[in-house]
Amino acid sequence: MTENTQTPSSPDSELPTAYTPADVEGKLYERWVERGYFTADPASEKPPYTIVIPPPNVTGSLHLGHAFQHTLMDALTRRKRMQGYESLWLPGMDHAGIATQNKVEQQLAEEGKSRHDLGREAFVERVWQWKEEYGGKILGQMRRLGDGVDWSRERFTMDEGLSKAVQTIFKKLFDDGLIYRAERIINWCPRCLTAISDIEVEYQEDAGELVSIQYGEGEDTLVVATTRAETMLGDTAIAVHPDDERYKHLVGKLIKLPLTDRSIPVVADTHVDPEFGTGCVKVTPAHDPNDFAIGQRHNLPNLTIMDEHGVITVHGPFLGLDRYEARSAVVGALREQGRIVAEKRPYLHSVGHCSRCSTTVEPRLSLQWWVKVETLAKAAGDAVRDGRVAIHPVEMEKRYFDWVDNLNDWCISRQLWWGHRIPVWYGPDGEVVCLGPDDEAPTGEGWTQDTDVLDTWFSSGLWPFSTLGWPEKTPDLAKFYSTDVLVTGHDIIFFWVARMMMFGLYAMDGDVPFKTIALTGLVRDERGKKMSKSFGNVVDPLDWMDKYGSDAVRFTLAKGANPGTDVPIGEDWVQASSKFANKIWNATRFALMNGATIEGELPPAEQLSATDRWILSRLNKTIAQVDAYYEDFQFSKLSEALYHFAWDEVFDWYVELSKTTFFAGGEQAKVSARVLGEVLDVMLRLLHPVVPFVTETLWTTLTGRESLVIADWPEDSGFRDDAAEAEIGSIQTLTKEVRRFRKEQGLDDKQKVPARLDLTGTVLAAHEAAIRQVLRLQPEGDSFSATATLPVAGATVALDLSGTIDVEAERKRLTKDLGAAEKEKAQAEAKLGNEAFLAKAPDNVVDKIKGRLAKAEADIARIQAQLETLPAA
Repeated sequence: MTENTQTPSSPDSELPTAYTPADVEGKLYERWVERGYFTADPASEKPPYTIVIPPPNVTGSLHLGHAFQHTLMDALTRRKRMQGYESLWLPGMDHAGIATQNKVEQQLAEEGKSRHDLGREAFVERVWQWKEEYGGKILGQMRRLGDGVDWSRERFTMDEGLSKAVQTIFKKLFDDGLIYRAERIINWCPRCLTAISDIEVEYQEDAGELVSIQYGEGEDTLVVATTRAETMLGDTAIAVHPDDERYKHLVGKLIKLPLTDRSIPVVADTHVDPEFGTGCVKVTPAHDPNDFAIGQRHNLPNLTIMDEHGVITVHGPFLGLDRYEARSAVVGALREQGRIVAEKRPYLHSVGHCSRCSTTVEPRLSLQWWVKVETLAKAAGDAVRDGRVAIHPVEMEKRYFDWVDNLNDWCISRQLWWGHRIPVWYGPDGEVVCLGPDDEAPTGEGWTQDTDVLDTWFSSGLWPFSTLGWPEKTPDLAKFYSTDVLVTGHDIIFFWVARMMMFGLYAMDGDVPFKTIALTGLVRDERGKKMSKSFGNVVDPLDWMDKYGSDAVRFTLAKGANPGTDVPIGEDWVQASSKFANKIWNATRFALMNGATIEGELPPAEQLSATDRWILSRLNKTIAQVDAYYEDFQFSKLSEALYHFAWDEVFDWYVELSKTTFFAGGEQAKVSARVLGEVLDVMLRLLHPVVPFVTETLWTTLTGRESLVIADWPEDSGFRDDAAEAEIGSIQTLTKEVRRFRKEQGLDDKQKVPARLDLTGTVLAAHEAAIRQVLRLQPEGDSFSATATLPVAGATVALDLSGTIDVEAERKRLTKDLGAAEKEKAQAEAKLGNEAFLAKAPDNVVDKIKGRLAKAEADIARIQAQLETLPAA
């Protein structure tokens, strides 16, 4: 899309004196959407650039983590659009199976109902109603942030198209033997009443109990220790190491299992660590994954002793007890029989909890559906190893490989009602039929569909291609797949990234789902602490947007975005970013009022002043620097570079140095006005992807053109002028030195001081008027008396401070400071001259005292120099 133009009208009069984000942002965003700037065209001949949004849960709202990643994705797509790419940033939401079902179940509980009161069909309809009512909240918040997404392509993981994609890939995997049904140990949540994956289990240190129990009778006794005494009711063996001489005579024997009428064998298995505890391990195959593996090797029976609610289902005295009640009852019964050898409580140990509801997870033998991941995971690892997919930062590759290289088969079935139902039907005679999206379900008596739904990550694993129309061969899929960049947190490499890699390579015939994985850190508070409701430090980004504007929030987040590392953020920093937006506003208003323009060609270098050549040289270097940072996903560095270029070089130096030119008028003022217009034009383009609202308002006013969204990205012209940079560098050196001296004398930067400048023979000679303007130096006058002389940058600045400071009071203050510095020096020298002290003191203490001495000596020299510059009494 080319830049459209329109005739500007009195640009300086169109800008209010102050920038008020609330007056600009909402209207501006709707204008962008209405004009179709974010809508991508698959028929375009422009090269594609695609990012699919990590779909936020339909249950959620925009938190700082979303705002952070969305800012980075928006910056990337806005820049690429300006560079001439057909940019697609595709939005959408995830149905979030367990989380959403829990929300609706909580809502029903408030009405005194459960999902079973409604039945499956009515409950699912109730969830859809909830989604329509509450699910769109985050989409409105995305608009507030300024997300330049293509709303015409918004997707939902349970919309018709994505449901077709889920059924298609399930059947393909099933037909290829990569999906199977088997009874295995899974993580079970007794609250959510569903299987959950390993990565949905959060481990924490819980205070439990460790009890040592004596099994067997007489000489045939063994002692085992456990934190889950209730599971002994399901023991089907005791395992020892094959080389453990203590127990070799018992291997193969049957041992009496306490509290039951059963006897269980002693088996030898290399999984047992003979050095740990007693070297004996109770084996409960139906309730522990390691025990299940031992059971498989030794053909042990699997005895399930509790139901899906964690309630004991065997052995009379304990039948019907909750697992925690049973634990206490079993220990009590064993104690009565004298079988408790030792007890330790509290015993801190790592316990798994459901990430959705925090309930303690129960390992449980269960018939579930699984994806065989060996070949899929290998393909996902190879795609990174052979360079088809780059992980950024590269040090995150290890975490990725640690996961995909050791991936176990993936349990994909969930015992929920909300989600993609497994497309498998069972017949009356044991038939199992998997149906694709276009297949007719079997009819007749006795046919039933599997009641489970798929893990949420199954459908979101298809996101990069299902959102583009797969399995149909759509124009979108042809144009925009593979996607270019996945921007996501390093915390979901396992949940989501690896799933998308496996499914993308499998479904798309080896084409990678994305070319680069740009991993971010997590947003934390200003002290680096994790944001949590329990800590009371969670921030609603909308509050900050209301107070400071969306640009301020975006700029703060981008400035903190170092690849792969966590991002601290505090309100003070957002406030500082708001001041930056206001600085851009005010400086641009000043420029417009002084004739800054983009009309006409930029004058050739020979017509430009050194100040003009300097800023143009710095401008082109900044373009090159920002481009390099973008390609390396260094958002913090590019934001800092733009901040310092805009605030320091453009506003604090170029504008200030050019004021005398503007005030004088004439041809040189017109030249500088054109240069200033050029600099502002390019600077606003560079800033736009990160701070789109304020830049759009200022740029359209400056240029009279339609929108920055469709403007061209600046290109480095190659213009460099090292001589001009050195010349202006001399002015900066002189200015900083004089300002430092004034500060030491207690003078405000804006306080006018009479001065005589001797700039003869230096590059500074041509800039006397500008130097006087910047430093507020008045002409010397008839009564001038040089009370301080500063040699700097080959020049001399003589100042008359007689009428600006109280000389006697300043002398007393400096004399007092000098005495304190001399005392500090004497004390440090005394310690460093004490051999006994040096012999005993640690190196870091000695180094600290040496530092104090060096500082004292520097302070003495500085204060003495200041005293010498004071006028005589």
